[in-house]
Amino acid sequence: MYNEKEKKMYREDFLRMLAGTVVLTGLTLGYFVNAGWFLLTAFAGLNLLQSSFTHWCPAMYFLDKCGVKRCRCGIKKES
Repeated sequence: MYNEKEKKMYREDFLRMLAGTVVLTGLTLGYFVNAGWFLLTAFAGLNLLQSSFTHWCPAMYFLDKCGVKRCRCGIKKES
């Protein structure tokens, strides 16, 4: 979740943003360019499905290498 106080995004936020971008890109290219691009959307969907069971996604490796902070440790939820 975007932390308004610290103005930071964490790994989970980047992961959701990346997945959404891949899905929308695949749909757009599939509609306007070639139907083969719908496979990109299917790949993103399958990857999201498997990551829900394994709690691992290939994009996490790259986000770790980019230095994206892994968790929201010590951040209290405001109600």
